[in-house]
Amino acid sequence: QAQFVESGGGLVQPGGSLKLSCQGSGFTISRYAMSWYRQAPEKEREWVATIPRLGDGDTTKYADSVKGRFTISRDNTKNTMYLQMNALKPEDTALYLCNLNPPSHARWGQGTQVTVSS
Repeated sequence: QAQFVESGGGLVQPGGSLKLSCQGSGFTISRYAMSWYRQAPEKEREWVATIPRLGDGDTTKYADSVKGRFTISRDNTKNTMYLQMNALKPEDTALYLCNLNPPSHARWGQGTQVTVSS
């Protein structure tokens, strides 16, 4: 059984928006610093954004490539983390995954595919 379940991906036109969800299983995600990662075909997995654990402040971090366009957030009542993606570009096309920061390699889920194309 996977510890994380990603959802919300799909096909969207350039300039469009999409909101991804990451739900924890068997634990409370607010107790950990959490991140979104992505991996495109033929490329290495890259870090996208991080949200600190509850009580460690409100400072979020973003990769330069998505700064100003993506927003990471968390709903503790639903035990779910989100990634709001705006002004999407074809370069954002990838499989998006969530995990701890630093990641726990035993907890990778299936990810959710985001494809940006006209």
